[in-house]
Parts: sequence; structure tokens; C-alpha cells
Amino acid sequence: MADFSWDDLHFFLAVARDGQLSRAARRLGTSHVTVSRRIDRLERALKLRLFERNPRGYEPTAAGRRLIETAERMEEAALRIPVDQSSTWGQSRPLRLAVPEGFGTFFSTRLLPEFTRRFPLISLELMTMTQILSLSRREAELSVTLDPLTSGPYRSEKMVNYTLHIFASREYLRQNTMIRSRDDLPGHRFIGYIEEMIVAPGLDYLGEIHPAIRPVIKSSSIFNQLAATRSGLGLCVLPHYIANRHSDLQIVLPDQVRLQRSYWMTCHRDIRHMRRESAVIGFLTDSLREREAILNRPGPPAEPAPAAPPGAEP
Repeated sequence: MADFSWDDLHFFLAVARDGQLSRAARRLGTSHVTVSRRIDRLERALKLRLFERNPRGYEPTAAGRRLIETAERMEEAALRIPVDQSSTWGQSRPLRLAVPEGFGTFFSTRLLPEFTRRFPLISLELMTMTQILSLSRREAELSVTLDPLTSGPYRSEKMVNYTLHIFASREYLRQNTMIRSRDDLPGHRFIGYIEEMIVAPGLDYLGEIHPAIRPVIKSSSIFNQLAATRSGLGLCVLPHYIANRHSDLQIVLPDQVRLQRSYWMTCHRDIRHMRRESAVIGFLTDSLREREAILNRPGPPAEPAPAAPPGAEP
């Protein structure tokens, strides 16, 4: 391996995490030509094909996936070497955190200020998930998911529960027939997710509430659903911590319908034991549990989410 350069592993990890030369180049502050040249040199030195090139980008081969684990352990060890904290290395290593859309707003308003104080040298890349991420492509180091992953090299740890209720605008409730029980619900307009775009079993609320409910306004965005609800267009199941901030909304059947879901931290098992990632996971878990009263509305025991199918990817 006369041509092997340790520095090429830095370029290799960027491509493995971003999946495309152009994104990896932006992350590294260089050109895509340089990144491509470094990957080619590393493959020649190791006499291994590390990526499959396809229209979607760069997909790690089996050899590439094995090298990711080794290179990340080396990266973690390198970060333990004392360096000038004002150096580019100290300040530029990003961490990509993927979160559900609603959780992203909660994180940004309530946790992000403390996060930046606690981890001043982390360049955070916050992704809000509107579709399932490919964990095998390492599209994010850490993912907050709505359902646990129970197979493969990935691990999920429950961080906190939160509750959901049916909400409607006060104007909608004044203009429509009274709702006394669940059996009255199918006679009302509902706002919900597009069925084939539900990215996690835990988001499939309506059938759990009443099998005859069919949404007439659908969106993959929880905030579009919230806006439609506030406009008086129908009923909608919303997290309590999001909807209760709007005084024009009211809970429907508060003593009869109270759903419970959980936020899980999901990541590759090797990442979980890295010092930086472990510290971030601990911060998120502790911070959420300290704010559990905001995430949950007091009331009778909530209805738990249906069990996720074995091996389902969140």
C-alpha cells in the first residue's frame, strides 16, 4: 500500500456520509474533482472497490461499508488528540441530525440554544424528515425516529413519550354538529397524512381512533395540517406540544381520545459508542425528559401506539 494516505480516509468518510461528490466537496471545502481523485487513489491503494457509482450517487460496496466502521473509529481516536481549538479541524467537523418535522421545531426553539453552548465545536446539520432515510447510506449520524429499529447493525433507545389529541378550531366546532363520542367522528371532515407517504407506523392515527374515519384533506407536512385545522377546515390529530400553543384550537373528546407516541434515538451501533455522538445522545435524552411535562398533557392513561412490525425501518 505504497500509495496509501491516511488523509484519503477523511474524503472517503465524507462521500460515504453524503452519497455525492458535490455534497462531500462542499462539506470539505474543496472541489468535486479533488474528492473524486482522492477516492480513486484510495481504491487503488487498497485494491478494493469502495463505491458503486449510480445515478443516485455513490453507494458503499460491502468493502466500503466495512471500511466506514474502521475509518470512523480512527476519526474518533484522532479527535482525542489535543489540538488548537481555533483550528479548522476543531471547528468544522459536522454532525448530521435527522428529526421528524414537528420535533425539529421543538428542538430549534427549546434545545438548540443550550446545544450550541454545550457543543460549540460541532457544526450541526439539522435535517427534517419527510421521507424515510436510508440508514445504510449514513445519510445522518443520528436520527430521532417515531418507531424503533429492531434489526441489523442499528440500535434505537427510547428518549421520551409525548401525547396527541384530536384538535379543531373553535369556529369549526361552532358551525358543525356536536361531537359527543367517537361514533360521531366519521361524520366530520378530517385532515391527515397521505396514506402511501406515512413514513412510520406511529403516524397512522386515524384508523386507531375509528375505523370509518377517512381524511379529506391530506398533507405529508404536520404544519400544513396544523394550518388547515386553524383555518376551520376539519379535525386533525396533532401533538399536544404543537397544537396547545394556539388559543384558537380546542381539544375534541379530551377524556376519550388521548394517544401516546415516543421519540427514539436511532443510530449505527458503532456510532453510539463514539465519545462525541454519545455526549449528544445523552444531552438530547436528558433535555427531553426534563421537558416531559411540555410534551404530555395530563389525563387518563394514553392509548399506546400499535407495535411496529419486526424489522421495520423508522
